[in-house]
Amino acid sequence: MAQSAAPATSSSAVPAITPISLKAIAPWAVFFGILMLVLLYFVGAEQGATSLLSGSGVHEWVHDGRHLLGFPCH
Repeated sequence: MAQSAAPATSSSAVPAITPISLKAIAPWAVFFGILMLVLLYFVGAEQGATSLLSGSGVHEWVHDGRHLLGFPCH
């Protein structure tokens, strides 16, 4: 019994990688940069001398993060 081996024709074309322009990335980079600065403020300085919110709620929520990042809080 003869088996006919058909050649495997795979059309696995490699897709072209198109670079993302700086104009497309810049707004997202600015947004995430500002977001990281706000988060850094709340973890590092909120409930201190420059407190924006009254009470100790923010301090209690980020207390362990402060110690993990090396910020003194008490």
